[in-house]
Amino acid sequence: MIEKRPVIGITLDLEDGGEGRYSRFKWYAMRENYMSAVSTAGGLPVALPLFPQLCADYMHLLDGLIITGGAFDIDPSLYGETHVHPTVSLRPRRTQAEAAYLAEALQRDMPVLGICGGMQLIAVALGGSLIQHIPEECPTALPHEQPNPRDEASHSVTVTPDTLLARITHNPARIGVNSSHHQAVKTPGRCIINAVAEDDIIEGIEDPTHSFCLGVQWHPEFGIDPADKALFKAFIQAAGDSA
Repeated sequence: MIEKRPVIGITLDLEDGGEGRYSRFKWYAMRENYMSAVSTAGGLPVALPLFPQLCADYMHLLDGLIITGGAFDIDPSLYGETHVHPTVSLRPRRTQAEAAYLAEALQRDMPVLGICGGMQLIAVALGGSLIQHIPEECPTALPHEQPNPRDEASHSVTVTPDTLLARITHNPARIGVNSSHHQAVKTPGRCIINAVAEDDIIEGIEDPTHSFCLGVQWHPEFGIDPADKALFKAFIQAAGDSA
């Protein structure tokens, strides 16, 4: 008998069309390694369109949810700020849909993995706030938009002991990670911090009130460190256990 793979929904990005692009009309996008990381870890990846009105219908089909990253930011009004930094770029339709998927998943205690912007959405949804532009608010911080390729490590993070992330990664003191973000979690809301960079920027959070709700600021789908594959394996295992 073939073992059933847990079905993992992965949120898509929405791109504007135009001359010389994939299409003149709006189109969805996702890097292939999100899909391959899930598949390699034993999951069945499914792309989720940005239809918040259908999220409950999709959730009936899923065993786990991945909220992906992207070159955009969460509206500061969602975490109580009226000032918007000039670098902030919004995609309201995407944020609305991902927030709906997240709310439905948390209500069902479905395993959730937030990656980069997905981690930031988890923090905001659970009462946290964001640094709108790291270079301005934290001028001594590391370059979190790394100049080297994204499939290479940029800096390391220190894992907080006695957290879900520490248990998943078998308690390494540090993990080498890539870095592609100009914003970061400022306050984690009801989440706890499970990883910080060398400059004390928050790099990982988790919600201890759920069986598996974890976010990382880096992109583990690139598989740079052994901890990245361990994270996907643990997430798929949790999704299979909850199926």
